[in-house]
Amino acid sequence: MTAPLKVAIIGAGPAGIYAGNILTTSARAAGRDVGVDLIEALPAPYGLIRYGVAPDHPRIKGIVNSLHEMLDSGTIRLLGNVTFGVDVTLDDLETHYDAVIFATGATRDVALDIPGVDLPGSFGAADFVSWFDGHPDVARNWPLDATDIAVIGNGNVALDVARMLAKHAEDLLPTDIPATVFRGLAGSPVTDVHIFGRRGPAQIKFTPIELRELGDIPDVDIVVYDEDFAQDSESGVPAAGSNQLKVMTRTLRGWLDAGPRVASRRLHLHFFHAPVEIVGDGRVEAVRFERTELTAEGVVRGTGEFVDYPVQAVYRAVGYFGSPLPGVPFDDARGVIPNIEGRVTDGSGDILPGLYTTGWIKRGPVGLIGHTKSDASETVAHLLADLLAAESINRTDIVDLLRSRAVEFTTWQGWIELDAHERALGDADQSGVPRTRVKVVPREEQVSISLGTSVLAG
Repeated sequence: MTAPLKVAIIGAGPAGIYAGNILTTSARAAGRDVGVDLIEALPAPYGLIRYGVAPDHPRIKGIVNSLHEMLDSGTIRLLGNVTFGVDVTLDDLETHYDAVIFATGATRDVALDIPGVDLPGSFGAADFVSWFDGHPDVARNWPLDATDIAVIGNGNVALDVARMLAKHAEDLLPTDIPATVFRGLAGSPVTDVHIFGRRGPAQIKFTPIELRELGDIPDVDIVVYDEDFAQDSESGVPAAGSNQLKVMTRTLRGWLDAGPRVASRRLHLHFFHAPVEIVGDGRVEAVRFERTELTAEGVVRGTGEFVDYPVQAVYRAVGYFGSPLPGVPFDDARGVIPNIEGRVTDGSGDILPGLYTTGWIKRGPVGLIGHTKSDASETVAHLLADLLAAESINRTDIVDLLRSRAVEFTTWQGWIELDAHERALGDADQSGVPRTRVKVVPREEQVSISLGTSVLAG
């Protein structure tokens, strides 16, 4: 009798869960049994959906419902609070599984190589997002003492960061933000948040929904500038090459035509600004930009005109980057695991048998959920083609190894317990605002609730 295939997936975010679901479905269609373990470093599943999406985006967080169904089906086993390279090694996995899929995503900030970037008051967007999303491995407190803040970047992460900084804390109470995050944001003295991009309004990387949401923030005025639109129209580059861009340029021009509103906070959108230096004596005091322009070919170039904006904090939101994994090949330039259509390759470009990758750590931090699904399908197709042609063997359960090493791993049932606990905290909240949940932040508390060893867990 042919032994069931056993596959480990490192990472229980959308990429890992989709890969596991597609793998079990495809293997069954091919007439083979497969056991899939999702090995996750955090006690809870869902990756960036739980710890990388702004809490006031319930539409995106609604993806969790679909991911929940996949994990709740019982065809994929979740092993949380297990760190690859610490609790288990690559050698361990190659002993216990026929194949390993790496789906660890990209959670580091791309470096912004300008003078002053390391001054106190200069922050990476990824760290700030982890803080307001209640990631267990970041500090509980965040230094929110600036009245004027710069956010560098023209993508959705920059919008999320700027919106969270500008929004009044009480307007975030309907979300799942932890109590420490609410207190930190409630004490912020911010009055002006400035978003800066190198290109013009017709080249922004936002999506229309995220951009329009800015106009719905209570008591926050959106400020745009005539000179940015004048540059764009004079560049010779088409104003908007897609329907999405047309919608966004209309939105921006609507704010421009509407003029200022009376509000206690302002969110400024600046275009054609390239950062060249963060200025300060001991901490951030200003950001120096070179004004840019587009050539007729659509290439950004500097104009030689420099301008300083006095700010006390800078948030760098210029992109995400992958992190290397112990014993696994890594492309330092691109921040990905080198691969050919999901098959991991070594430094010479040769395919390494049994090792695969999917998601952002495979292709880089671009694309939406639809890309993640197609990524997983491609990887799984190659994995099954390789494994179905090979002889499988009986392998011991990785759980026995984890127990022998006293690893406190969490399971899907443990997540059900933690999920119920967070929802109960939302029900018991005394703010007077209906809350669906309040996140538990400390890792040890998440683990104890998941394992049923917490007094709070009952």
